Amino acid sequence: MESIKVQIDSFSYGDGTVALSNLNFCVKRGEFIGILGSNGSGKTTLLKVIDGLEKEYVGMVLLEGVEIRKLTPKQIYGKMGLVFQNPEDQLFGSTVFEDVAFGPTNMGLAHNEIRVRVSRALADLEIDEVAEKPIHNLSFGQKKRVCMAGLLAMGHEILLLDEPTAGLDPMAEHKMMRILYSLNKDKGVTILLATHNVDLVPTFLDRLFILSKGKMMRSGVPEDILNGSEELESVKLKMPQIAELIYKLKHEDKMLFDKIPLTISEARREILRSMEGVCSSIACGNDGHREGLLKNGC
Repeated sequence: MESIKVQIDSFSYGDGTVALSNLNFCVKRGEFIGILGSNGSGKTTLLKVIDGLEKEYVGMVLLEGVEIRKLTPKQIYGKMGLVFQNPEDQLFGSTVFEDVAFGPTNMGLAHNEIRVRVSRALADLEIDEVAEKPIHNLSFGQKKRVCMAGLLAMGHEILLLDEPTAGLDPMAEHKMMRILYSLNKDKGVTILLATHNVDLVPTFLDRLFILSKGKMMRSGVPEDILNGSEELESVKLKMPQIAELIYKLKHEDKMLFDKIPLTISEARREILRSMEGVCSSIACGNDGHREGLLKNGC
């Protein structure tokens, strides 16, 4: 079932600048979608339009079959919510528990139901141990997860995330992505994640959208999208580091690879397979491969 359907002919800012145009895509329930683009590509604006915060667009945005502009904020936020890049913009409770409980309380839920929802959301985001901590004592990454927990506690089935790993160190980045992957696969939460970090997304996403100057340049599975260096450079992006390495080994050093891997484990398998093939050729007296093998240090 389609959770979100977007058909935006155009969206312009007040000064006439066209921010989005010719966007047409659907997001199925339970998908993990990445929106990849450089700064200024329109990622944040697109998330705001989908969330109903920006309404002056030509086209339509459907949330479970209903035009988003026909829904009240309460109807939207009962199913879908946006987490901004800076969590400080969304946190206002004195403690973690109070902040996450704010939404369910305003929904008029019973006290026991609120406690159950908040406790479950904090556990899902792996921050239940800081439930009673003051917000200002949290790390930047914990604050981001508190924002997400607040949405989950309200019953949100769809999360729109604007650069959720921005400002995090590498370990915290991977932890954030692992938690989001678990929310998606284990809890069935539909996720749209906007980012410019090409190295994190391949392992976790179902589909990837490339956005540039407010337009969809490509869409598909990460393996098909992130394997062309020149095409990514044309929209001010780079290949994932491991993919860039294998791409250069294949095209510049003439090593034999069947595909461009996106993860370290895939790259390791491809390198071993390639070297085994070359070594076999050497053993069989293939002089063409002998020179390439020696050149590459085997």
